[in-house]
Amino acid sequence: MKLFRMDDLDAERSANEGAYLRFLREHTMSAGLYALNAGELDTQNAHPQDELYVVVTGRGAITVGEESSMVARGTVVFVPAGVPHHFHHISEDLRVLVVFSPPEG
Repeated sequence: MKLFRMDDLDAERSANEGAYLRFLREHTMSAGLYALNAGELDTQNAHPQDELYVVVTGRGAITVGEESSMVARGTVVFVPAGVPHHFHHISEDLRVLVVFSPPEG
């Protein structure tokens, strides 16, 4: 078993001065913590893997392809491989659990 605590992951991510911390990489999937502060721009590009986003904290919006929706704590979003997407209108600091399948990197 591998066990992770969001507070510890966020502290590690912050200490490394990055918006993204990959904390798990296995044969069929990987997972990371993505952080965007209120008002910050999300500059990510489409990825070659399917993605699952779980909003842990914060509030904002996401656009996936041509669809947009508001997101907040507890929102789960599936993004198919290759589809452009980004968070925007971030009104409260976002912390998002990201799962890639197959694994990224």
